[in-house]
Amino acid sequence: MFTENTSYVVLLLDHIKSNRYETIKKKSFLHLRLVFVGILLTVHLATSNKLVCHMTNWAQYRPSSAKFTPDNIDPFLCTHVVYALATINSFNQITTIEWNDQELYGSLNSLKNYNPALKTLLSVGGSVNGVSPFISMVAKPEGREAFIKSAISFLRANSFDGLNLAWEYPGHNGSPPQDKERFTLLVTELSKAFEDDAKDNKKTKLLLSVNAAAIPATIERAYEVNKIALHFDFINVMTYDYHGHWEPVTGHNSPLYRSSVDSGSKLHYNINSSVSYWLTLGAPADKLLLGFPTYGRTYRLSASADGLGAPSNGPADAGPYTRTAGFWAYYETCDFTNSATVGWISEQEVPYATYGSAWVGYDDKRSFSSKVQWLTRNNLGGAHVWTLDMDDFSGSFCSEGEYPLINHLRMSMGFGPKPTTTPRPTTTRDPIGDFCRGRPDGLYENVADKTSYFQCFQGNTYLHRCQPGLIYWDSCKCCNWP
Repeated sequence: MFTENTSYVVLLLDHIKSNRYETIKKKSFLHLRLVFVGILLTVHLATSNKLVCHMTNWAQYRPSSAKFTPDNIDPFLCTHVVYALATINSFNQITTIEWNDQELYGSLNSLKNYNPALKTLLSVGGSVNGVSPFISMVAKPEGREAFIKSAISFLRANSFDGLNLAWEYPGHNGSPPQDKERFTLLVTELSKAFEDDAKDNKKTKLLLSVNAAAIPATIERAYEVNKIALHFDFINVMTYDYHGHWEPVTGHNSPLYRSSVDSGSKLHYNINSSVSYWLTLGAPADKLLLGFPTYGRTYRLSASADGLGAPSNGPADAGPYTRTAGFWAYYETCDFTNSATVGWISEQEVPYATYGSAWVGYDDKRSFSSKVQWLTRNNLGGAHVWTLDMDDFSGSFCSEGEYPLINHLRMSMGFGPKPTTTPRPTTTRDPIGDFCRGRPDGLYENVADKTSYFQCFQGNTYLHRCQPGLIYWDSCKCCNWP
């Protein structure tokens, strides 16, 4: 019974113990622990899969309705949220990048007040003057030691639940071949330090994850997979950016399988080949998370052909909101597809669209469904999404509601329904729908039905129900026996 879901329950128990039950003896608390195993504040935890969603601290600078901050995150959408990006300074310590990172950290982690099961991680990487700061940090034991101490202190101080390593990649881009082994040392030492920190301070162990390469040749040069895989709580395989405008012909950003136009090393530029290679090298399937991009890669066609493998010359125009040539966010792509010709690459189970000389290979709900079926057949640990801020997070662009891709992914993976708001009436006021109007965020009792309770979040009313046989107690903000 104490499986994947137990960690969420233990988190809730620890929260309750520290805030409400400090005087309970161990024997009594063990009884409470057994009682609360069945109590989950969010219904979607019925599945053991992880749905890890990345957000970026540069999305705050996008114009108009595309501006994104943690305030735009639905706290019940994902099981984990990864904040990108922090970096490493010359003293081998974690440091912020944006002027308001500390404020955004607080905003993100406050979401756990509404969904205590939500986990947050800080992603560390990037480059300093074009060079990865990991290179100098891992070079010597004292550099790694300084980083690890800094990581634990920084994560604890800012209320993160874990660390995500975003080094692209050991043994590449100026990183010497020896960094393959040095990365193993870093991962091993981090894992041990996180265990020691949890024991010494009687806290929940910090999580450790990595954004990992997908191309087999890169994997081989970067990682000692059989030595590092078991130290990670999950591995975010970056199954996207397989093709892009840097190539002379069109190719899909995130194909499930190889295509008939692939040859040479490009035969392995697909999800099936990438994950199979990780498994072959000894990675446990349940540690691997399949990457789902909420963006597409663009090309500028240079001939009359407009299918897969058509001649191209650079990227299409930059999107009006992401403003970077070479890719479009999903909310930019769905606007493009309204006037474009949309096609389906059946051998790779992904869509593309073309209009004039512009070509984009992207993902939609259909391709997400195909990929979920694939990850399920292969018993992977779940999915990770790059990124929250490139889905139509506000529902302002695609007429499909908020977060159409990620909500579809969530449903396809078998998660139960999220807590939903009761629609506010246009004429006659609904006492349930209006319950949270003017109230502070938090949990409230439902005096009409003690087996349920209200959660107020940004003026919206969420109705939760206790497990059968339990009622809501406002004194502890929890469900318990009558």
